[in-house]
Amino acid sequence: MFWENFITWSKDLIVNFSYAAIFFVSFIGTSTIFIPFPIYLVIFFASGLGLNPMLVGIVAGLGSAVGELTGYLIGAGGRQVAEVKKKVPKIVWFFTRLFKKFGFAVIVITSFLPFPFDFVGILSGMSNYDIKKFFIAVFIGKAIKCLVVAYSGYLVIPYVMDWMGLM
Repeated sequence: MFWENFITWSKDLIVNFSYAAIFFVSFIGTSTIFIPFPIYLVIFFASGLGLNPMLVGIVAGLGSAVGELTGYLIGAGGRQVAEVKKKVPKIVWFFTRLFKKFGFAVIVITSFLPFPFDFVGILSGMSNYDIKKFFIAVFIGKAIKCLVVAYSGYLVIPYVMDWMGLM
């Protein structure tokens, strides 16, 4: 019953709002700090229900990258507060050095992996990592992840819906 309702809800969302819905769901899902949101289920179903999986992956990756800026901005604000109080934690200095050497690669890899990326976004902001590089790295990692999920849905959903008798 749950899955049938979820499939119906996803289908209605996708049919009515198309790629804008994918962007919005991805943005909301990644801008919620430490609160899980099932964006990958929607991405999975979107391409399986008729949207172009390449466009779904790119739009979802863009929405996710924009949403991850909230963590970065929280970290940047936290650093400013810490600098005013002259108590920047030692871990921030560690990550500042890490991001100077390997920042782009670390951000791309951690944004692709199933990993609580909010920590990386906050630490990037606290480390004063360049926001443009942060955004590009997050977009690359999230877009690759969303493309994998979208193409998986594109390949699997028709078989599942046929098996459930929904087609």
